[in-house]
Amino acid sequence: MNNTVSDLAVKTINGSEKKLGDYAGNVLLIVNVASYCGYTPQYAGLEKLNQKYKQSGLRILGFPCNDFGAQEPGSNAEIMKFCTTNYGANFEMFDKVHAIGDNQHPLYARLTSSAKVPGNVSWNFEKFLVSKTGEIVARFRSSVKPDSPELIAAIESELAK
Repeated sequence: MNNTVSDLAVKTINGSEKKLGDYAGNVLLIVNVASYCGYTPQYAGLEKLNQKYKQSGLRILGFPCNDFGAQEPGSNAEIMKFCTTNYGANFEMFDKVHAIGDNQHPLYARLTSSAKVPGNVSWNFEKFLVSKTGEIVARFRSSVKPDSPELIAAIESELAK
């Protein structure tokens, strides 16, 4: 089983294709995001992580997802406007994906089958940490906030490798 994401391609929120292998040498935090969720204020915390660790090699990748409670109904343009206007989010955003179900995006199929704790994403703002070599190294449920000690420790550990 392939435990890396490096061979996968995704679409940016502007519609261009991006290979996840282009991020080699960076640590990735992949998050399924939604604009109308109880966890939506995590956008601000994710942006703080982005500002604090971007120079060290952390890349936060936000994937809008409408699979849970229809909490991301907007178009890509509406999603970007919401994130930047309300939370100052400046990390990379991608095309809306399905994290679960018959139309599950290949990235989420890989993340949920290869994580140390496999299984479906259960809600918005679930976080997957990916090493500099593209390996899925940790998974954090929605309730784990971006400033939680366990998440920060995992990010700093991967950045130090």
